[in-house]
Order: sequence, then C-alpha cells, then structure tokens
Amino acid sequence: MNESEFSELVSSLTPHESAGTVNTYRNTVSISCPACDRPFDDLVVCEGEYDSLELSKVLDLCVTTVDDDVLLFTHQD
Repeated sequence: MNESEFSELVSSLTPHESAGTVNTYRNTVSISCPACDRPFDDLVVCEGEYDSLELSKVLDLCVTTVDDDVLLFTHQD
C-alpha cells in the first residue's frame, strides 16, 4: 500500500483510539480489506519501532505496511 492509498483509506474511517504510537480506526462504512477483500472491523496502525497490543478477544488479522508503519486489519467473524 502506498502513502496515497493509505491517506485515502484513513480519511474514510472513524478515529477510535490513540495510545502512544498505536492508532485505531473503525470501519463504519464496510470498506474491503486490501489483503482478503472482506470488510474489516478496525484498522490498527503501529507507528513505533516496537509496539505492544493487548487483545481482549480472538481476532483474525490481515497485515500490510506503508512506509515504516505496520497496518493490522481486524476481522471478528
């Protein structure tokens, strides 16, 4: 994913949470995941060199990068 595609994607999502270098966005408009083409629930953007996530539920994840950031697309079903 390039920077332009990332900016367009994020502008269509709803900001949800921000904690340090980890930002979460909700997919309230059913955009398809770029990895699997299914709608995703949340986009988690990890901008730090090292980030830690504490998951409260079991999720399927699709992963890509933009520049040096890791993008996690979550799927609950």
